[in-house]
Amino acid sequence: MLPIGATAPDFHLNNEEGKTISNAGLEGQRFVLYFYPKDDTPGCTKQACGFRDNLPAFNKLNVPVFGISADDEKTHGKFVKKYNLNFSLLADPEHSICDAFGVWVEKNMYGKKYFGIQRSTFIIGTDGKIEQVWAKVSPETHAEEVLAYLNAGSAKKTPSVKKVLTVKTPAKKVLDKKTATKTTSAKKLASKKVVPNEALAKKMPTKKAATKKTAVTKTPAKKPIKKPTAKKAPVKKSKA
Repeated sequence: MLPIGATAPDFHLNNEEGKTISNAGLEGQRFVLYFYPKDDTPGCTKQACGFRDNLPAFNKLNVPVFGISADDEKTHGKFVKKYNLNFSLLADPEHSICDAFGVWVEKNMYGKKYFGIQRSTFIIGTDGKIEQVWAKVSPETHAEEVLAYLNAGSAKKTPSVKKVLTVKTPAKKVLDKKTATKTTSAKKLASKKVVPNEALAKKMPTKKAATKKTAVTKTPAKKPIKKPTAKKAPVKKSKA
């Protein structure tokens, strides 16, 4: 089986409608290739219906889904119609693409050996290389597993964009600070002549300071000076 990082093999396969799907036509786009053993079998039906039900979420992420098996176009068409599948199934009756991806393997069922497709899924990245691999998957929950991986990948990419934006913002602020510093210093120089006088006037009230320093002395009241009165001469009584 091809590992993560390997270049995905070229393929040109027909879908259930006879239209050719190729990796060249998907160049620059992420997509899902899931290999399954056989159309309309219990496990493969559950897996296909899982991708069908979750396809709107895959479409939202712009990641198309393709199923591949060794069944022919006609069998694919019946399978798609029976379960209303909303994605393409690619026919690989010669199992050449299955061989190229390394999923055409020897199996053993009840002691009987035979070759068939190992249920596996590959995500092909925008660079044409294998981005992720799932081998021997559970058909019931596999679609949700693949979708969870894709959603986690898109969530990781979002903060990286924010980091780039935050790096650019401080650079602009530094330029603004230089201009603001020049303007502020000019304003300070212009206002130095006025501000200190006003500040001193507020801090040193002159009237109150004068009243505190000047001692109030009471002048003693002058005692009235009594003028000496002229003594009256004693009146001599005449003798009769």
